Amino acid sequence: MQEVEGVVNGTWDYSKLKGDTGPLVYPAGFVYLFTMLYYLTNYGKNIRLAQYIFCGIYLVTLALVFRIYHKSRKIPPYMLIFICCTSYRVHSIYVLRLFNDPVAMMFLYFAINLFMEDCWMLGSVFYSFAVSIKMNILLVAPALLLAYIATQGMYGTLKQLSICAGLQILLGAPFLISNPVAYILGSFNLGRVFLFEWTVNWRFLSEEVFVHPGFHISLLVLHIGLLAIFAKPWFRYLKSFAKLQPTGVGIVSQLFLLPIFTANLIGVAFSRSLHYQFYVWYFHTLPYLLWSTPYSIWLRLCILGIIEMCWNTFPSTYASSAMLHVCHVLIIYGLFSRRHPTKDLTIGSKKDM
Repeated sequence: MQEVEGVVNGTWDYSKLKGDTGPLVYPAGFVYLFTMLYYLTNYGKNIRLAQYIFCGIYLVTLALVFRIYHKSRKIPPYMLIFICCTSYRVHSIYVLRLFNDPVAMMFLYFAINLFMEDCWMLGSVFYSFAVSIKMNILLVAPALLLAYIATQGMYGTLKQLSICAGLQILLGAPFLISNPVAYILGSFNLGRVFLFEWTVNWRFLSEEVFVHPGFHISLLVLHIGLLAIFAKPWFRYLKSFAKLQPTGVGIVSQLFLLPIFTANLIGVAFSRSLHYQFYVWYFHTLPYLLWSTPYSIWLRLCILGIIEMCWNTFPSTYASSAMLHVCHVLIIYGLFSRRHPTKDLTIGSKKDM
Protein backbone atom coordinates (compact mmCIF):
# COMPACT_ATOMS: atom_id res chain seq x y z
CA MET A 1 0.00 0.00 0.00
CA GLN A 2 2.89 2.36 0.75
CA GLU A 3 4.50 1.60 -2.60
CA VAL A 4 1.38 2.22 -4.68
CA GLU A 5 0.45 5.29 -2.64
CA GLY A 6 3.21 7.14 -4.46
CA VAL A 7 1.52 6.39 -7.80
CA VAL A 8 -1.82 7.52 -6.38
CA ASN A 9 -0.14 10.81 -5.46
CA GLY A 10 1.15 11.25 -9.02
CA THR A 11 4.67 9.81 -8.86
CA TRP A 12 5.51 7.73 -11.95
CA ASP A 13 9.27 7.59 -11.44
CA TYR A 14 9.97 4.02 -10.27
CA SER A 15 13.11 5.08 -8.41
CA LYS A 16 10.95 7.15 -6.02
CA LEU A 17 8.36 4.45 -5.24
CA LYS A 18 9.13 2.69 -1.98
CA GLY A 19 7.78 1.63 1.39
CA ASP A 20 9.07 0.51 4.78
CA THR A 21 10.11 -2.84 3.29
CA GLY A 22 12.21 -1.22 0.57
CA PRO A 23 11.82 0.03 -3.01
CA LEU A 24 9.14 -1.16 -5.41
CA VAL A 25 10.57 -4.18 -7.29
CA TYR A 26 7.53 -5.50 -9.20
CA PRO A 27 6.32 -4.64 -12.72
CA ALA A 28 3.45 -2.31 -13.56
CA GLY A 29 0.66 -4.89 -13.29
CA PHE A 30 1.40 -5.14 -9.58
CA VAL A 31 0.97 -1.39 -9.22
CA TYR A 32 -2.41 -1.33 -10.97
CA LEU A 33 -3.68 -4.36 -9.06
CA PHE A 34 -2.73 -3.08 -5.63
CA THR A 35 -3.87 0.44 -6.49
CA MET A 36 -7.31 -1.06 -7.08
CA LEU A 37 -7.07 -2.84 -3.72
CA TYR A 38 -5.91 0.44 -2.17
CA TYR A 39 -9.22 2.08 -3.06
CA LEU A 40 -11.39 -0.98 -2.38
CA THR A 41 -9.99 -1.32 1.15
CA ASN A 42 -10.32 2.33 2.22
CA TYR A 43 -6.72 3.24 1.39
CA GLY A 44 -5.41 -0.05 2.71
CA LYS A 45 -7.01 0.25 6.13
CA ASN A 46 -9.78 -2.35 5.79
CA ILE A 47 -7.65 -5.47 6.13
CA ARG A 48 -10.65 -7.75 6.70
CA LEU A 49 -12.11 -6.82 3.30
CA ALA A 50 -8.72 -7.45 1.69
CA GLN A 51 -8.72 -10.91 3.27
CA TYR A 52 -12.15 -11.65 1.82
CA ILE A 53 -10.91 -10.55 -1.61
CA PHE A 54 -7.90 -12.86 -1.34
CA CYS A 55 -10.17 -15.65 -0.16
CA GLY A 56 -12.04 -15.18 -3.43
CA ILE A 57 -8.73 -15.28 -5.33
CA TYR A 58 -7.93 -18.56 -3.55
CA LEU A 59 -11.26 -20.10 -4.54
CA VAL A 60 -10.89 -18.98 -8.16
CA THR A 61 -7.38 -20.47 -8.22
CA LEU A 62 -8.70 -23.78 -6.88
CA ALA A 63 -11.43 -23.83 -9.54
CA LEU A 64 -8.86 -23.23 -12.29
CA VAL A 65 -6.51 -25.91 -10.92
CA PHE A 66 -9.36 -28.39 -10.50
CA ARG A 67 -10.39 -27.76 -14.11
CA ILE A 68 -6.85 -28.51 -15.26
CA TYR A 69 -6.79 -31.76 -13.29
CA HIS A 70 -10.30 -32.74 -14.38
CA LYS A 71 -9.43 -32.23 -18.02
CA SER A 72 -6.05 -33.98 -17.88
CA ARG A 73 -7.24 -36.91 -15.70
CA LYS A 74 -3.71 -37.44 -14.47
CA ILE A 75 -4.16 -37.64 -10.70
CA PRO A 76 -6.68 -39.57 -8.60
CA PRO A 77 -9.62 -37.53 -7.27
CA TYR A 78 -8.59 -37.91 -3.63
CA MET A 79 -5.55 -35.72 -4.29
CA LEU A 80 -7.88 -32.76 -4.74
CA ILE A 81 -8.47 -32.98 -0.99
CA PHE A 82 -4.74 -32.58 -0.46
CA ILE A 83 -4.67 -29.52 -2.70
CA CYS A 84 -7.41 -27.62 -0.90
CA CYS A 85 -7.31 -28.87 2.69
CA THR A 86 -3.84 -29.85 3.84
CA SER A 87 -1.53 -26.84 3.59
CA TYR A 88 -1.47 -24.42 6.50
CA ARG A 89 1.27 -22.41 4.80
CA VAL A 90 -0.66 -21.91 1.55
CA HIS A 91 -3.79 -20.80 3.39
CA SER A 92 -1.65 -18.34 5.34
CA ILE A 93 -0.09 -16.94 2.17
CA TYR A 94 -3.50 -16.33 0.62
CA VAL A 95 -5.70 -14.99 3.40
CA LEU A 96 -3.26 -13.69 6.03
CA ARG A 97 -0.19 -12.40 4.19
CA LEU A 98 -1.96 -11.02 1.09
CA PHE A 99 1.08 -11.34 -1.20
CA ASN A 100 1.06 -10.70 -4.93
CA ASP A 101 2.36 -14.23 -5.63
CA PRO A 102 -1.11 -15.87 -5.41
CA VAL A 103 -2.60 -13.30 -7.79
CA ALA A 104 0.14 -13.87 -10.35
CA MET A 105 -0.40 -17.64 -10.12
CA MET A 106 -4.15 -17.23 -10.57
CA PHE A 107 -3.58 -15.46 -13.89
CA LEU A 108 -1.04 -18.11 -14.91
CA TYR A 109 -3.62 -20.87 -14.32
CA PHE A 110 -6.12 -18.80 -16.33
CA ALA A 111 -3.57 -18.72 -19.16
CA ILE A 112 -2.89 -22.47 -18.94
CA ASN A 113 -6.60 -23.23 -19.15
CA LEU A 114 -6.86 -21.03 -22.23
CA PHE A 115 -3.85 -22.67 -23.88
CA MET A 116 -5.43 -26.07 -23.27
CA GLU A 117 -8.53 -24.83 -25.10
CA ASP A 118 -6.51 -23.62 -28.11
CA CYS A 119 -7.09 -19.95 -27.21
CA TRP A 120 -3.47 -18.93 -27.68
CA MET A 121 -3.86 -15.18 -28.18
CA LEU A 122 -6.02 -14.69 -25.10
CA GLY A 123 -3.81 -17.09 -23.18
CA SER A 124 -0.76 -14.97 -24.06
CA VAL A 125 -2.56 -11.88 -22.76
CA PHE A 126 -3.27 -13.56 -19.42
CA TYR A 127 0.25 -14.97 -19.26
CA SER A 128 1.83 -11.58 -19.89
CA PHE A 129 -0.41 -9.94 -17.31
CA ALA A 130 0.69 -12.58 -14.78
CA VAL A 131 4.32 -11.68 -15.54
CA SER A 132 3.47 -8.02 -14.96
CA ILE A 133 2.38 -8.88 -11.42
CA LYS A 134 5.44 -10.98 -10.54
CA MET A 135 8.38 -12.20 -12.59
CA ASN A 136 8.42 -15.76 -11.23
CA ILE A 137 5.90 -16.54 -14.00
CA LEU A 138 8.86 -16.40 -16.39
CA LEU A 139 10.03 -19.75 -14.98
CA VAL A 140 7.61 -21.52 -17.35
CA ALA A 141 8.72 -19.39 -20.32
CA PRO A 142 11.21 -21.92 -21.79
CA ALA A 143 8.53 -24.62 -22.03
CA LEU A 144 5.93 -22.13 -23.23
CA LEU A 145 8.28 -20.97 -25.99
CA LEU A 146 8.60 -24.56 -27.19
CA ALA A 147 4.81 -24.86 -27.01
CA TYR A 148 4.44 -21.75 -29.18
CA ILE A 149 6.88 -23.14 -31.77
CA ALA A 150 5.27 -26.60 -31.80
CA THR A 151 1.68 -25.38 -32.08
CA GLN A 152 1.92 -22.00 -33.82
CA GLY A 153 4.97 -22.28 -36.06
CA MET A 154 7.62 -19.57 -36.29
CA TYR A 155 5.29 -16.85 -37.56
CA GLY A 156 2.69 -17.66 -34.93
CA THR A 157 5.39 -17.72 -32.25
CA LEU A 158 6.51 -14.23 -33.20
CA LYS A 159 2.87 -13.15 -33.04
CA GLN A 160 2.41 -14.56 -29.53
CA LEU A 161 5.69 -13.07 -28.31
CA SER A 162 4.61 -9.71 -29.74
CA ILE A 163 1.39 -9.91 -27.76
CA CYS A 164 3.32 -10.65 -24.56
CA ALA A 165 5.85 -7.87 -25.17
CA GLY A 166 3.21 -5.40 -26.34
CA LEU A 167 1.19 -5.81 -23.16
CA GLN A 168 4.30 -5.23 -21.04
CA ILE A 169 5.03 -2.01 -22.92
CA LEU A 170 1.42 -0.88 -22.67
CA LEU A 171 1.20 -1.51 -18.92
CA GLY A 172 4.58 0.05 -18.25
CA ALA A 173 4.10 3.05 -20.57
CA PRO A 174 3.50 5.71 -17.84
CA PHE A 175 6.62 4.57 -15.97
CA LEU A 176 8.69 4.19 -19.15
CA ILE A 177 7.82 7.73 -20.19
CA SER A 178 8.76 9.10 -16.77
CA ASN A 179 12.01 7.19 -16.19
CA PRO A 180 12.54 4.17 -18.47
CA VAL A 181 15.87 3.10 -16.92
CA ALA A 182 14.50 3.12 -13.37
CA TYR A 183 11.44 1.11 -14.41
CA ILE A 184 13.34 -1.56 -16.34
CA LEU A 185 16.07 -1.95 -13.72
CA GLY A 186 13.65 -1.79 -10.82
CA SER A 187 10.81 -4.02 -12.00
CA PHE A 188 12.83 -6.58 -14.01
CA ASN A 189 15.97 -6.76 -11.88
CA LEU A 190 17.32 -10.28 -12.42
CA GLY A 191 20.39 -9.60 -10.28
CA ARG A 192 18.66 -8.67 -7.06
CA VAL A 193 20.30 -10.16 -3.94
CA PHE A 194 17.90 -11.60 -1.36
CA LEU A 195 18.27 -11.44 2.41
CA PHE A 196 19.79 -14.59 3.92
CA GLU A 197 17.53 -14.42 6.98
CA TRP A 198 14.43 -15.29 4.91
CA THR A 199 15.79 -18.15 2.82
CA VAL A 200 13.92 -21.43 2.95
CA ASN A 201 16.15 -23.47 0.64
CA TRP A 202 19.78 -22.44 1.36
CA ARG A 203 19.93 -22.24 5.16
CA PHE A 204 22.74 -24.81 5.32
CA LEU A 205 25.09 -22.46 3.44
CA SER A 206 27.06 -19.63 5.00
CA GLU A 207 25.83 -16.12 4.28
CA GLU A 208 29.09 -15.38 2.44
CA VAL A 209 28.42 -18.20 -0.03
CA PHE A 210 24.72 -17.32 -0.28
CA VAL A 211 25.38 -13.76 -1.51
CA HIS A 212 28.45 -14.60 -3.62
CA PRO A 213 27.95 -13.88 -7.36
CA GLY A 214 29.73 -17.13 -8.22
CA PHE A 215 27.02 -19.10 -6.41
CA HIS A 216 24.32 -17.28 -8.36
CA ILE A 217 26.08 -17.95 -11.68
CA SER A 218 26.49 -21.63 -10.80
CA LEU A 219 22.77 -21.96 -10.12
CA LEU A 220 21.98 -20.24 -13.43
CA VAL A 221 24.29 -22.60 -15.35
CA LEU A 222 22.73 -25.66 -13.69
CA HIS A 223 19.24 -24.27 -14.38
CA ILE A 224 19.96 -23.72 -18.07
CA GLY A 225 21.72 -27.07 -18.36
CA LEU A 226 18.77 -28.99 -16.94
CA LEU A 227 16.35 -27.13 -19.19
CA ALA A 228 18.51 -28.12 -22.16
CA ILE A 229 18.40 -31.79 -21.11
CA PHE A 230 14.60 -31.76 -20.93
CA ALA A 231 14.07 -29.61 -24.04
CA LYS A 232 14.12 -32.44 -26.59
CA PRO A 233 11.48 -34.67 -24.92
CA TRP A 234 9.40 -31.59 -24.11
CA PHE A 235 9.37 -30.57 -27.76
CA ARG A 236 8.34 -34.08 -28.76
CA TYR A 237 5.42 -33.98 -26.30
CA LEU A 238 4.38 -30.57 -27.55
CA LYS A 239 4.47 -31.54 -31.23
CA SER A 240 2.21 -34.48 -30.36
CA PHE A 241 0.00 -32.08 -28.42
CA ALA A 242 -0.27 -29.83 -31.48
CA LYS A 243 -1.40 -32.78 -33.62
CA LEU A 244 -3.88 -34.19 -31.10
CA GLN A 245 -5.32 -31.00 -29.56
CA PRO A 246 -7.94 -30.57 -32.35
CA THR A 247 -9.47 -33.92 -31.32
CA GLY A 248 -10.75 -32.29 -28.13
CA VAL A 249 -9.77 -35.27 -25.98
CA GLY A 250 -8.99 -33.93 -22.50
CA ILE A 251 -6.08 -36.20 -21.64
CA VAL A 252 -4.13 -34.80 -24.59
CA SER A 253 -3.47 -31.79 -22.34
CA GLN A 254 -1.01 -33.96 -20.40
CA LEU A 255 1.41 -33.47 -23.28
CA PHE A 256 1.27 -29.71 -22.67
CA LEU A 257 1.09 -29.63 -18.87
CA LEU A 258 4.10 -31.81 -18.10
CA PRO A 259 6.67 -29.52 -19.83
CA ILE A 260 5.08 -26.39 -18.32
CA PHE A 261 4.98 -27.73 -14.77
CA THR A 262 8.43 -29.33 -15.00
CA ALA A 263 10.03 -26.10 -16.24
CA ASN A 264 8.47 -24.31 -13.29
CA LEU A 265 9.79 -26.92 -10.83
CA ILE A 266 13.31 -26.70 -12.26
CA GLY A 267 13.20 -22.93 -11.84
CA VAL A 268 12.07 -23.27 -8.22
CA ALA A 269 14.71 -25.92 -7.48
CA PHE A 270 17.54 -23.67 -8.70
CA SER A 271 16.25 -20.39 -7.28
CA ARG A 272 18.84 -18.25 -5.54
CA SER A 273 16.46 -18.04 -2.62
CA LEU A 274 12.96 -19.18 -1.79
CA HIS A 275 10.86 -17.16 0.63
CA TYR A 276 7.82 -18.60 2.35
CA GLN A 277 5.31 -16.99 0.00
CA PHE A 278 7.05 -18.63 -2.96
CA TYR A 279 5.50 -21.96 -1.99
CA VAL A 280 2.45 -21.09 -4.10
CA TRP A 281 4.68 -20.96 -7.18
CA TYR A 282 4.45 -24.74 -7.46
CA PHE A 283 2.26 -26.09 -4.65
CA HIS A 284 -0.76 -26.83 -6.85
CA THR A 285 1.39 -28.57 -9.49
CA LEU A 286 3.18 -30.98 -7.12
CA PRO A 287 0.56 -33.78 -7.27
CA TYR A 288 0.63 -33.68 -11.07
CA LEU A 289 4.42 -33.85 -11.16
CA LEU A 290 4.60 -36.69 -8.63
CA TRP A 291 1.97 -38.70 -10.49
CA SER A 292 4.17 -38.33 -13.56
CA THR A 293 7.01 -40.20 -11.81
CA PRO A 294 7.44 -43.99 -11.50
CA TYR A 295 7.35 -43.87 -7.69
CA SER A 296 4.87 -45.75 -5.51
CA ILE A 297 1.87 -43.93 -4.11
CA TRP A 298 3.34 -44.03 -0.60
CA LEU A 299 6.61 -42.45 -1.70
CA ARG A 300 4.71 -39.76 -3.59
CA LEU A 301 2.66 -38.95 -0.49
CA CYS A 302 5.78 -38.97 1.69
CA ILE A 303 7.49 -36.47 -0.62
CA LEU A 304 4.44 -34.20 -0.50
CA GLY A 305 4.38 -34.42 3.30
CA ILE A 306 8.08 -33.66 3.67
CA ILE A 307 7.83 -30.67 1.32
CA GLU A 308 4.91 -29.35 3.36
CA MET A 309 6.90 -29.83 6.57
CA CYS A 310 9.89 -27.97 5.12
CA TRP A 311 7.77 -24.99 4.13
CA ASN A 312 6.13 -24.92 7.56
CA THR A 313 9.44 -24.89 9.45
CA PHE A 314 10.08 -21.35 10.63
CA PRO A 315 12.77 -20.24 10.74
CA SER A 316 14.22 -22.70 8.26
CA THR A 317 16.95 -25.04 9.51
CA TYR A 318 19.86 -26.90 7.94
CA ALA A 319 17.72 -30.05 7.93
CA SER A 320 14.56 -28.46 6.46
CA SER A 321 16.52 -26.79 3.64
CA ALA A 322 18.43 -29.97 2.83
CA MET A 323 15.29 -32.11 2.84
CA LEU A 324 13.55 -29.67 0.50
CA HIS A 325 16.38 -30.08 -2.00
CA VAL A 326 16.26 -33.87 -1.64
CA CYS A 327 12.54 -33.82 -2.48
CA HIS A 328 13.11 -31.57 -5.49
CA VAL A 329 15.90 -33.85 -6.77
CA LEU A 330 13.71 -36.94 -6.32
CA ILE A 331 10.87 -35.40 -8.34
CA ILE A 332 13.17 -34.16 -11.11
CA TYR A 333 14.92 -37.54 -11.29
CA GLY A 334 11.56 -39.31 -11.47
CA LEU A 335 10.51 -37.04 -14.33
CA PHE A 336 13.87 -37.52 -16.03
CA SER A 337 13.52 -41.30 -15.84
CA ARG A 338 10.23 -41.02 -17.75
CA ARG A 339 11.37 -38.48 -20.31
CA HIS A 340 10.91 -41.05 -23.10
CA PRO A 341 7.45 -42.43 -22.26
CA THR A 342 5.32 -44.50 -24.58
CA LYS A 343 2.28 -45.40 -22.56
CA ASP A 344 3.20 -43.61 -19.32
CA LEU A 345 1.84 -40.24 -20.42
CA THR A 346 -1.76 -41.40 -20.23
CA ILE A 347 -4.48 -41.75 -17.67
CA GLY A 348 -3.09 -43.12 -14.42
CA SER A 349 -3.35 -46.87 -14.08
CA LYS A 350 -5.67 -48.49 -11.60
CA LYS A 351 -2.63 -49.17 -9.45
CA ASP A 352 -1.95 -45.41 -9.25
CA MET A 353 -5.53 -44.72 -8.26
